[in-house]
Amino acid sequence: MLSTNFNNIVVGMISELSGISRASNNTIEAYGRDLKEFVKFCEDRNINDITLVTEKIIRLYIMNLNELRLAKTSVSRKLSSLRRLFNFAIRNSLIEKNPLNKISNPKTQRVLPETINLDSYEEIYKLIDEKSKDQTENYRNKAIFELLYGCALRDSELCDLNIGDIDLEKMNVRVMGKGSKVRIVPLGKKSIKIINDYLSLYGNLPFSHPLFFNDNAIRIDRHTIYRIVKKYLKDFEIKKKSPHILRHSAATHMLDNEADLLAVKEILGHENLSTTQIYTHVSIERLKKAYKQAHPKSKEESL
Repeated sequence: MLSTNFNNIVVGMISELSGISRASNNTIEAYGRDLKEFVKFCEDRNINDITLVTEKIIRLYIMNLNELRLAKTSVSRKLSSLRRLFNFAIRNSLIEKNPLNKISNPKTQRVLPETINLDSYEEIYKLIDEKSKDQTENYRNKAIFELLYGCALRDSELCDLNIGDIDLEKMNVRVMGKGSKVRIVPLGKKSIKIINDYLSLYGNLPFSHPLFFNDNAIRIDRHTIYRIVKKYLKDFEIKKKSPHILRHSAATHMLDNEADLLAVKEILGHENLSTTQIYTHVSIERLKKAYKQAHPKSKEESL
């Protein structure tokens, strides 16, 4: 049986996440960081046992986070991590009730994700042609952009792809998503050509070999993907020049072209439909913007 010592409980919860829940490495790292911060906050106040944490302590912790000027979304995430920790303690009969029961997450206004327009992708491929030092870099970077946008992949999902996950004949890619859930995402003809060009550089690699790798044949990491994407997005008028904006753009463009919402949900690998529905709001906002810019009835002088 677990002791009520904070560190032991955190280790137990993280172990459950990686084992039974099969959470992604990114999720596990995020929970670990949040809980480590809370444990440090408690230890600074001579609280080393989870049974000593009260609602008052939690509210003091929230006050501390607010004094650090953390964004509401960050505070919400940290509180969600704590709820999971205390619920884990309850399931293991270490405490009787969750001290966060009467504490709500701060209300946040959901920010619509940024997107880039379709014309921008042709510009990106021109930039890749101009800036690539050799054919290998050219084909690799085009394949990276094509999978991030063409298949609406997360950067972590892209890094985890193996050669055997790409099926050029059936025109699909096997993706390991959050919670180790596998989904099959279709590949378009343009994506097929770009990926085929890239794969042709290496001959017959084993199916278990990483799809994207560095000069030492080691699997490419998220930081490398981020640097590559940022390199080609730096001149575009968007705030966040990250791989995720390509996923946002793909989802929005699919819905702009009247794709079925449930189909988009499956392609994105979302657990809940409500997560996918944010992109319908993006599409509506884009329509409003186009209307205001182009329709004569939207002008004040026409009223």
